[in-house]
Amino acid sequence: MPRIGHTARSMRALSPEDRPIPSFLTWGTAMSKSKAIFASRLCVAACVLGLVAACENDPTPIVADTTSLAASGTKSGNGSVASTNDYRLGANDRTRITVFGQPNLTGEFTLDGNGVVAYPLVGNINASGLTPKELQQAIASKLDPDYLRNPSVSVEVLTRRPFYVLGEVQKPGNYPYVTDMTALNAVAMAGGYTYRARTTQFYIKRLDTSGRMVKVAAKPETILRPGDTLEVAERYF
Repeated sequence: MPRIGHTARSMRALSPEDRPIPSFLTWGTAMSKSKAIFASRLCVAACVLGLVAACENDPTPIVADTTSLAASGTKSGNGSVASTNDYRLGANDRTRITVFGQPNLTGEFTLDGNGVVAYPLVGNINASGLTPKELQQAIASKLDPDYLRNPSVSVEVLTRRPFYVLGEVQKPGNYPYVTDMTALNAVAMAGGYTYRARTTQFYIKRLDTSGRMVKVAAKPETILRPGDTLEVAERYF
């Protein structure tokens, strides 16, 4: 059995780097590391929960995909087909306006970012939210009686505004609208889902018939409308 004095002298002879670390210090260091790891994981979890809460606290009201919000020219829930004349004009729509017998008042007109069309003689007309038929009536009422008597006006939609795909898709951005475009078709056009995508739940932001911004709880077969924004959420776990 070594003597205590000899052991103490041997310990003093060792360099600080070579001296053994007391077991109680090793245990304390391990506990500190464990606490640090636990704290960092707790912070990550709190951040994730905060992001989820922020997404869920989006003030935009969520509505069901009802026939009142169905896309123009597509089948409604009762199987009937909506008339293309029910289409509501909006920003960046390109139209052809014809006044019969008046070539100077006939041509292609694009609505600006506010949904306003600049028309000869009468000036700016706010066409946002109007159907083509309602825009026809608005133009005719401004031309008659100051410029023309009983003008015959027609409005045709040439190019509808694009739709948007955002969130967890390969190529987020805007895409040209195609009739009968579904949410799943839109995801495919945007290159498909990312590995982080929540493929079972996404939303469509759009204006309802009263001009209010709403979020539609979308299904893969939900029909998009021009100007819609499809949001593909991220899964967190």
